[in-house]
Amino acid sequence: MIPSAFEYHAPTSLADAIALLGSLGDEARPLAGGHSLLPMMKLRFAAPGHLVDLGRIPDLRGISEVGSFIHIGAMTTENELVWSALLAEKVPLLVEGARAIADPQVRYRGTVGGDLAHGDPGNDHPALMLALGAGFALRGARGERMVAAADFFHGPYATELQPGEVLTRIEVPIPRTGTGWAYEKLKRKIGDFATAAAAVLLRMDGERVAAVSIVLTNVGPTPLKAADAERALVGQPLDEAALAEAASLAMEICDPVPDQRGDAEYKRAMAGEMTRRALLKARSRAA
Repeated sequence: MIPSAFEYHAPTSLADAIALLGSLGDEARPLAGGHSLLPMMKLRFAAPGHLVDLGRIPDLRGISEVGSFIHIGAMTTENELVWSALLAEKVPLLVEGARAIADPQVRYRGTVGGDLAHGDPGNDHPALMLALGAGFALRGARGERMVAAADFFHGPYATELQPGEVLTRIEVPIPRTGTGWAYEKLKRKIGDFATAAAAVLLRMDGERVAAVSIVLTNVGPTPLKAADAERALVGQPLDEAALAEAASLAMEICDPVPDQRGDAEYKRAMAGEMTRRALLKARSRAA
């Protein structure tokens, strides 16, 4: 299908983009990589009168180390995440997660900020950022505010972003040395959304779990932090009994929607299995 008519704007500064979004009001939508918004427009699920393309704003791109954080511009592409030497050294979970997104053609155009701002529970970055404890910089006419990933996702396609605001950068705390990581994603074919996935960060104290973060993808209206499973693991050896309990507790919080990828029971079971696999892989990478 063909989208309804719209006007295209291509500002070259963040200030101009915010001014445009403010003046155009509810009729305007920011455009990042376009892989989510444009298909919705073709299907007439979205019909903005104006598109404000953020692709020509250099301040919205790049990956840098700032103190104990990694700053990622919202218009940084998935491909740039995949090949970032800095991320590979400091936050390899994001590299692994980006490699699991769609296919190379999509990763060359798709952006991390667009993935997050869309608020799709099937997207991969929400769980990755929640597992890492990231924060998002949102800028509008009244200035900038920081929002924790835990407070950003409200429901399917609903986020903390207010009209006229732009997600400008993501601030990711650098995990402590020796932290293991994993993103285990079950999907039917290359390029598909996850049937279920689990992002894990894990730090060990000898043979016992010192700290762990577990977040699930596409088994609820938002990314789901498996807090009960985390609490059950801390202080315990990562043996088969602990893995089984963590998987069971992760499954309990799932509320998946049945679709062509499987029914609710299957998706819930796969969330448990992805949790188990991610914990084992993260353990193998923890120093």
